[in-house]
Amino acid sequence: MLDHCSISHKGGVILWSRSFTPSAAKAASSSASPVNSLVREALIEGRTAEEKYEKDGYAIQWTFANELELIFVVAYQRILQLSYVEELLSVLKSLFVKLFEPFLASFMASLHAINSGSVKSASREESSHSWNFAKAFEGFDKLFDKLLRGLEDKASQDRKSRLRAAPRLQNDSPPSEDSNTEPTAADETQLDGKEISKKVQALKSRLRGRGRKRGGPGRMESGRDSNPASDSDSPAKKRLKSKSQRKWGDEVPSESDMASLDFSSDKPSDADQSSSFDLQALIDEKSYGTRGQDGLYEVKDWEFSKDNREADDLVSRTLMATVEKKQESTGSLGALGSIFARLTGSKVLTESDLKPVLESMKQHLMKKNVAKGIADRICEGVGEGLVGKNVGGFQTINSTVRQALSTSLTRILTPNTSTDLLLSIRNKLSSPLPSSQQRLPYSITFVGVNGVGKSTNLSKVCFWLIQNGLKVLIAACDTFRSGAVEQLRVHVRNLSMIAGKGSSGKGSVELFERGYGKDAAGIAKEAITYAKDNDFDVVLIDTAGRMQDNEPLMRALAKLVATNNPDKIIFVGEALVGNEAVDQLSKFDRALRDFSSASGSGKGRGIDGMLVTKWDTVDDKVGAALSMTYVTGQPIIFLGCGQTYTDLRQLRVSNVVQALLSD
Repeated sequence: MLDHCSISHKGGVILWSRSFTPSAAKAASSSASPVNSLVREALIEGRTAEEKYEKDGYAIQWTFANELELIFVVAYQRILQLSYVEELLSVLKSLFVKLFEPFLASFMASLHAINSGSVKSASREESSHSWNFAKAFEGFDKLFDKLLRGLEDKASQDRKSRLRAAPRLQNDSPPSEDSNTEPTAADETQLDGKEISKKVQALKSRLRGRGRKRGGPGRMESGRDSNPASDSDSPAKKRLKSKSQRKWGDEVPSESDMASLDFSSDKPSDADQSSSFDLQALIDEKSYGTRGQDGLYEVKDWEFSKDNREADDLVSRTLMATVEKKQESTGSLGALGSIFARLTGSKVLTESDLKPVLESMKQHLMKKNVAKGIADRICEGVGEGLVGKNVGGFQTINSTVRQALSTSLTRILTPNTSTDLLLSIRNKLSSPLPSSQQRLPYSITFVGVNGVGKSTNLSKVCFWLIQNGLKVLIAACDTFRSGAVEQLRVHVRNLSMIAGKGSSGKGSVELFERGYGKDAAGIAKEAITYAKDNDFDVVLIDTAGRMQDNEPLMRALAKLVATNNPDKIIFVGEALVGNEAVDQLSKFDRALRDFSSASGSGKGRGIDGMLVTKWDTVDDKVGAALSMTYVTGQPIIFLGCGQTYTDLRQLRVSNVVQALLSD
């Protein structure tokens, strides 16, 4: 059963709607309705190729009439499996357009005139009130009810026919109905009880005899009836004395004694050790960021430039390659003319016209390291937006398809939330609090799979925070991997020396550690408490790497999130992965939301942003950024692209789109 159906213009005007339940009618009239959520979170972001959209227990499906800029939407309960929804949308679109095409054409012309500014303000108000949709679409409710009943009856009959066609389960060995069947002589033969006992005793005797022959007179008999040797016959065993602790002397050794026992060479003092490090090797001057007029340190933007030229037009090359192939195979201009006749001239684009171009687009995106499923959905969305468009000329088709793909990629990559992490930190630190309440530091948790560079890039983020004069505490919550705490200890030592010799002034860093084998959630909680008591500004929480399918480890990570409620949860992923990026990020996000909400903390927390590492190894194959953003809808905050503390970049959407469209 449907809950809601609506027909609206892409500009936001609702032409016709119908709600079938009171709850659906109430939800449709609110600003947080499922249809409004669909527009905000799917259609505006270019996710038009999704099969369905789910929100607040509803499943929503839709289709477009691009020639009239109409959207047909159907909403129903997510637990229902309605097989007729796609057919309903298709028939509804064709029926509505066929019945009301003159009215819709007049309505579209009026909207275009208003948007173009050719209509005066007074006329705009008159025209906006002159459209009486209830009168224009009078009687359509009955037609829709008839259409819906027909499709529901058809689906019900199909379901019943499938049930009748299902084979009945039969027993593998049915009982015989032949009454003349008589038992055989073997079935009637029964052994006497005395004969069975005699055979058992004979078998035991043979086994005991074999045991005596093998073991000899001095050994135990084998077999079931052999008795174990008596404990009194065996000699008493002497108990071993416990090993006593070795004593090195009568007195506790002094520091001088310990120093005399240290025969290691090259024992520099702390001052010599700090001076022996080359700080220049830890900072790349070429990748050093810039400081604004307000003194804030900003990391560089990642820039894509390939031979300092614009990206070649993928669609143009695809069409020309098709032309050359046809020309070589036929050797005549007739086939060439037919191809251009199909793809040029003033005409309305159809699915058959766009199919080869969209297939080439998909292959191109996959070569750029975009996950296959994401590439399919993006190309399907571009195709749905172009079907029904009236274009003219070869260059017009070329530019139209390219512009549609560029627009779709830009919408997906454009963040919905702010990526200014420094602004969020300063807003929290400067927000007013009651005098009795102590301010909590801004906490950031870094999560991800094994070996992607969480600790290394955490130290780069720490360097960026120190350069902006913030006091940072690093919490070593990776209590599993050997050397994880020592790695952070080295980073903190290096960053402390850089902060001491730099001009950042207030910026400093400290490590909070509790060793190995401890509860990571408890260590993070202690670190935040320690940071609050000692006036730290930011706490960076390092976690152990884990695979996305390991449920116990994902539950432990969700416990850390639910217990400490960090301000940001950043997923650290590699730029080298393709399809695996979708699997990793989607399962991390789903596990955090499910397990953190199940722990009693209320609404589950998911991924708030991404940090993509090893960006300098992929050149223009930057499809992982598109895949990650498409899966969660969250922004990419930083890019890791080197081994020094300054090798951190910000992502610009236009540069990524240019790299994706390049040859």
